[in-house]
Amino acid sequence: MSGRMDGSVQALGYSGPPPWQWSDLAISWTAEPLVLTLSVLLAGWYLLAVRTVNRAAAVGGGVVDGGEVVDGGGAVDGGAVADGGAVADGGEGERWQPSRTAAFLGGLLLWIWATCSGLGVYDRILFTDRAVQVVLLLMVVPLLLALGAPVSLLVASSPERRRERILRALRSRPSKVLMFPAVSTALLMAPPWLLYFTPWYEWSVSSGIGNAVLHLALVLLGLAYFWPRLQIDPVGHEYPHLIGLFITFAEVIFDAGLGIVLIYGGHLVAEHHYVALGRPWGPSLAQDQTWGGNAFWVLGDLVGLPFLAALVRRMVVQGREEIKAVDAELDARFEEAAAQARAEGREEEEETGMRPWWLDDPNLKHRYGG
Repeated sequence: MSGRMDGSVQALGYSGPPPWQWSDLAISWTAEPLVLTLSVLLAGWYLLAVRTVNRAAAVGGGVVDGGEVVDGGGAVDGGAVADGGAVADGGEGERWQPSRTAAFLGGLLLWIWATCSGLGVYDRILFTDRAVQVVLLLMVVPLLLALGAPVSLLVASSPERRRERILRALRSRPSKVLMFPAVSTALLMAPPWLLYFTPWYEWSVSSGIGNAVLHLALVLLGLAYFWPRLQIDPVGHEYPHLIGLFITFAEVIFDAGLGIVLIYGGHLVAEHHYVALGRPWGPSLAQDQTWGGNAFWVLGDLVGLPFLAALVRRMVVQGREEIKAVDAELDARFEEAAAQARAEGREEEEETGMRPWWLDDPNLKHRYGG
């Protein structure tokens, strides 16, 4: 934390940090032991697991991540992970995608920055700081962690027996219920409303334990949403990505609604705490909440764009894989029919039924090389 302290501030009995400045986002720091400990442990595990699967890939061992969709989705089916990172059925391995590692480690670094930088120093002093922190911890940090495909990495780096236990857990009923679209969506949309309109908020700003719990709970709730929505990691049951798009638009409406209530609702959140704090600098309590409501509204909508981009890319990749699978199946059927015709001494049929109709249309085929 910055060591600056104005004498007049001390005279008023205010014991918090000095007046906020933009530079505090870079030069003011505090320690959040829970976040720091978890981030170091998770980063160490992730890097060791990547090393394990890369070694396995180098010697032709287990199958590791190639970053592509396998079998068209992210569902766990028949004891094998059918997507995005690990396949448990033993084929030729590939090295773990560096982009996944960068996303996961980036999420951990952002988690540390949001809780230990100037945002963490002032998160219990300024309503606006807390609002920005809530958006980052609920929507950005979990998105980056989910893009790192940690569950796929866990499956790929685990021994066979542990891998089967993980897959059974993913196929369990509690897992499927948790990943049901309505449930996972509620885990993202409900927490901000509960935070600002229940005693949870005042507990988080008036208690060190409550503050640490909030820093962890928001990330876990965000992960519970992004994991089944992105379907990069294996999930208990696969849902259409279009559902994720509709849910994202609904989430934008909920963000706007909460922002409007915070700005124009006329109720000061945690007023008792902020009055007792006696902050002699910065905006008034009402102005601070207005800025925070606007920040939550605008940032909440903006940070949804990377998720939409990831979701659309996921849909495109999955569509390509499904087309390849259909083409392969049609080719196999044609080859089987041709082989049967040769065996019976019949003339092989042309593959006309599998050609796009416009390639045989006399008015169009010249445009497409038909």
